[in-house]
Amino acid sequence: MKIAFVGKGGSGKTTLSSLFIRHLAAEGAPVVAVDADINQHLGAALGLDETAAAALPAMGEHLRLIKDYLRGANPRIASADTMIKTTPPGEGSRLLRVQEDNPVYDACARPVELDGGAVRLMVTGSFTDADLGVACYHSKTGAVELCLNHLVDGPGEYVVVDMTAGSDSFASGMFTRFDMTFLVAEPTRKGVSVYRQYKEYARDFGVALKVVGNKVQGPDDLDFLRAEVGDDLLVTVGHSDWVRAMEKGHPPRFAALEESNRLALHTLREAADATYERRDWERYTRQMVQFHLKNAQSWGNERTGADLAAQVDPGFVLGESVTAGA
Repeated sequence: MKIAFVGKGGSGKTTLSSLFIRHLAAEGAPVVAVDADINQHLGAALGLDETAAAALPAMGEHLRLIKDYLRGANPRIASADTMIKTTPPGEGSRLLRVQEDNPVYDACARPVELDGGAVRLMVTGSFTDADLGVACYHSKTGAVELCLNHLVDGPGEYVVVDMTAGSDSFASGMFTRFDMTFLVAEPTRKGVSVYRQYKEYARDFGVALKVVGNKVQGPDDLDFLRAEVGDDLLVTVGHSDWVRAMEKGHPPRFAALEESNRLALHTLREAADATYERRDWERYTRQMVQFHLKNAQSWGNERTGADLAAQVDPGFVLGESVTAGA
């Protein structure tokens, strides 16, 4: 299952995504965790110290390797130079699986040991001073979008992406790549402002969206969220001494997380798992192609000097039964 955590800056989405990843690992589920936020904090939230977090390989620095691997023997893609972030797979493309070893994971993923097991962690890399004035952060998340386009996952497998804050998540088609999007909202007007934006896009593109109320301190906060987001409110999370200890760098065993919060995480997993029966690989592939053609026309053709519309394989539908190319 592909799951995104979104929300405004400071909403607690990185903390909640890290808790959800820990919850999945504790239950023995295979997980690929991806930090796609402009502020790279997921590694620290999963317990890495500053040195280890800084040493994580940035996906953008291995973009050529990613493109070469995913292109495989796809005859519609002449070279890696003509691949952009939205390039869809076709006959002959190599696909990624959650539970496998491949050159992309070897170069870009690192194991993080958690209570009950390990997860693979991948990061886009920080937006540095060298990028100021010459690069858009979404060029860094392009590697994530390309990998998601070529990813095939099954039930009980999880890819959890901590997305960039606010409405910046809409700057590419990546927001349509997920089975479930959890929007983390505080019980304030600013806290639900991103929800209103996301709700519109979710409706237009068939994106499954649920709100996780964070920093909820009492009935008034709960009533506010219910009035603002209605049935989209899935669950709420309150104060956590476990999280406070984790943020100080001394987390207890995960089993010591408060029961109410453990139940909330269980609810998140149930909601994500329930989307599996509603999967529509044809719609997923169609949206992928839609955003690729849009990007090709607006900038991709000019940048690559190629007709990127020709990369679309009209008879190809991504799905669990598709085998990877050679």
